[in-house]
Amino acid sequence: MSTQKHAFQAEVAQLLHLVTHSLYSNKEIFLRELVSNASDACDKLRFEALADPSLYGEQPALEIRIAIDKDARTLTVTDTGIGMSEAEAVAHLGTIAKSGTREFMGKLSGDQKADAQLIGQFGVGFYSGFIVADRITVESRRAGLPPEAGVRWVSTGAGDFEVEAITRAERGTSVILHLREDALDFADGWRIRELIGKYSDHIALPIKMEGEQWEDGQEEGQPGRMVKTGEWETVNQATALWARPRKDITDEQYVQFYEQTAHDWQPPLAWTHNRVEGSTEYTQLLYIPSHAPMDLWERERKAGVKLYVRRVFIMDDAEQLLPRYLRFVKGVVDSADLPLNVSRELLQESRDVKAIREGNTRRVLGLLEDLAKAEPAEAPPAEGGDDKAAAPRDKYAAFWREFGAVLKEGLGEDHANRERIAKLLRYASTTTDTPTVSLADYKARMKEGQKAIYYITADTLAAARNSPQIEIFRKKDIEVLLMTDRVDEWALSHLREFDGTPLQSVAKGAVDLGDLQDEAEKKAAEEAAEHVKPLLDRLRAALRDQVEDVRVTTRLVDSPACLVVKDGGMSTQLARLLKQAGQPVPDTRPVLEINPEHALVRKLADSPRFDDLAHILYDQALLAEGGLPEDPAGYVRRVNALLV
Repeated sequence: MSTQKHAFQAEVAQLLHLVTHSLYSNKEIFLRELVSNASDACDKLRFEALADPSLYGEQPALEIRIAIDKDARTLTVTDTGIGMSEAEAVAHLGTIAKSGTREFMGKLSGDQKADAQLIGQFGVGFYSGFIVADRITVESRRAGLPPEAGVRWVSTGAGDFEVEAITRAERGTSVILHLREDALDFADGWRIRELIGKYSDHIALPIKMEGEQWEDGQEEGQPGRMVKTGEWETVNQATALWARPRKDITDEQYVQFYEQTAHDWQPPLAWTHNRVEGSTEYTQLLYIPSHAPMDLWERERKAGVKLYVRRVFIMDDAEQLLPRYLRFVKGVVDSADLPLNVSRELLQESRDVKAIREGNTRRVLGLLEDLAKAEPAEAPPAEGGDDKAAAPRDKYAAFWREFGAVLKEGLGEDHANRERIAKLLRYASTTTDTPTVSLADYKARMKEGQKAIYYITADTLAAARNSPQIEIFRKKDIEVLLMTDRVDEWALSHLREFDGTPLQSVAKGAVDLGDLQDEAEKKAAEEAAEHVKPLLDRLRAALRDQVEDVRVTTRLVDSPACLVVKDGGMSTQLARLLKQAGQPVPDTRPVLEINPEHALVRKLADSPRFDDLAHILYDQALLAEGGLPEDPAGYVRRVNALLV
């Protein structure tokens, strides 16, 4: 077949321009990505061969070879993995299959080192070869196809590529990099060995290079040189890192393994490595990242750990091995009990998978509990020496900032671990703007006679802190937790109490401070309610379409009115969020509470514009809690009429 020319997908062309013109500060990452791709190709063959052993053909060995030709200025990475057909080469090397390219471009910071590390996260690691190469040739043959079904793919990264059929005796893929003039240091065998040790030592396949030895000059004055021995040597440990004893693994190796497998440019916050024995046997190496991915909240995002069975790769993103609220966890689970031909359907039904999921959950929560403790700067490992967390004391604060809102989902999703999750919650409060207050901290500071843990939900911290609904609590110096995550109200509906103390929203039900409110205050409130009863009746009539009831309250100090809902009812904030998401919302109306001591309320009874003032009072109460009037133009018209 003659050579065919194809244009790159537009996003690939844009990416290649970026790679070849910008990402030079950390060139060496190209080798990490190409070796990782080669390892993945071998894993895929091993998995497919479970159902069809003939795919191995006459090449049972799975390995990666790296060859250097200084004279030709090439570096070649060859694997004996699954390989590609012609159609697959066009599809896989000419387009970016994974969505998120636009987000990738938008994430670029101008920090070349950080930008270079983004490549692997978006499934475009192959293109990092153009950081060091002005031309890349790929030769491949898919397992199960005849030798004449090989394919050669060539591109200079300038916007198009050529494809032609070739005869290739061996299964697998060779990526041949034609090195740039400024990248010839990657044609040095010692340099490549160093990078393999740094990035790919844990790869559970042999990575081989041709042996070299020093040869003195043939004649006096002639310089010596390195010459190839003709023997291929394994240059990595070729054992799965998670299968090695913990005592033989350094912190640096743990971090490097994470950065390579998670395609992350920042070290993890903490990790846990254990071998679990019993009715279900498995090894877990789980990491807590230090930052959230951009697509953490995408509903279709795949998440989960890598699943191996007896060191045979089965699948990425095995989400059944961790609950959804721990979807930020990265790592590896290697099971000794699951069948090698395990499928996603079997994962959902397996008793062993349930045991692994529960074990992983307990281990991650235990790791978070260790992080949450106030530890000295050089914190020792947790008991047993299996969990590691880098030293600073503020690591849990960093975790909460990135993943706290996700962890809260566990209150509704994981009944068995609800109490453990509740102890890990952190919030801002009327005493601090930073989310550092635990429920245990709050309870320890409760005033004598206080019967509940008080909280308020709002769209922003400012809206929560300045809400009229907490005025009486501020006056009496009662701490209120300020909750501003969208998940808060849903999550708190599953946590009615903490350590025997009920949680009470200050925006639900009539305010009842119990022993914190003296008899004189209660009597004054009752007298005020009786005194303004005619006013309450008029307000009910004027606002009959907006509110369920109007009543006097003691919760207000400086504001004329506020809106609350009945105990157990849906807050107006949650109702707004559901409407914005297109979800059905029950037809419920709030209760308007008024402050009979406020000057505006006192003027209401004698005002000739009573109805207008009543609607302004209601709309302002709605605005104060972050809502919007149903008739904004009507609100503006009424206010303007009063101003004029």
